[in-house]
Amino acid sequence: MLTNLFQKMINDYNSMSFTHNYIFGFCYKHIVYMATVDSATLPYICKLDVASRGAGYALRYCPTVQQKLFLMTKAVPLCSEMLFDSLCQEKYKNAHDKMVKYNCGEVFEKLVTEHFGQKWVKDNVPFTDGPDVVGNGVPYQVKYEKATFTNEKTLMNLTTK
Repeated sequence: MLTNLFQKMINDYNSMSFTHNYIFGFCYKHIVYMATVDSATLPYICKLDVASRGAGYALRYCPTVQQKLFLMTKAVPLCSEMLFDSLCQEKYKNAHDKMVKYNCGEVFEKLVTEHFGQKWVKDNVPFTDGPDVVGNGVPYQVKYEKATFTNEKTLMNLTTK
């Protein structure tokens, strides 16, 4: 039953997603990598987990060592774990000149955006409406370890619109 739900959530997510190109981040042997893949990879690196706030199940990216090794074939090093951890602890000036602390997923998205020679600005564009970054003309959704793609409640709300 959960296997069917897992596949249904991936299918529903893919049917509504703006892009089917992804950049997944992960740390392996003290190096942070970015792997470029397409939606065919999702069933191999995602898992079904309990969502927060009563939203049913969630589709998450929490790579195991085995999954990281699989992604390594499509990955390039981005920075050291030490640098990444220190960037995750820093405070940054946002668009309103307020000092804010970004989570590791946002820091990873910032690094990926800068990798493509662009200036990163935090936004809240839904996965149905646009990419997180466009690199070399390709729109990508960016995810770092422990990221949630979506949950049952969100998918249900989107399909009943």
